Amino acid sequence: MIRRLFRAEFIRFGIVGVVGLLVDIAVLYLCLDISGLGLYASRVVSYLAAATTTWALNRAFTFTGAHAGKIHHQWARFVAVNALGGAVNYAVYAALVASGDPFTAHPALAVAAGSLSGLFFNFTASKKLVFRRA
Repeated sequence: MIRRLFRAEFIRFGIVGVVGLLVDIAVLYLCLDISGLGLYASRVVSYLAAATTTWALNRAFTFTGAHAGKIHHQWARFVAVNALGGAVNYAVYAALVASGDPFTAHPALAVAAGSLSGLFFNFTASKKLVFRRA
């Protein structure tokens, strides 16, 4: 029973992660096209947009019923706890972009690789430290 719940949460977390990846990529390209921030600063903005999206969806869909405390405190905890996974995510992205093509021509590939690199850490940290059951 516990194993099935864990597996179901991980699958839902992965689905939410795909939505977050799409938000990340869309905001990245939007920033690149409109703001002129460049590949690295645009990724900071897109990551924050994706993190906020995934927090909201994980709250509503993945870890239902785990809503202890104030909503803005939970968001801040989510961002803080997932910062290490985010750092790994960003480091992989930056390394791939710095390596040149095809990643500079198609930065979405580097975003996807970065997102996968932080998946397991972020799931465990979110489950244990952010969306713990009261």
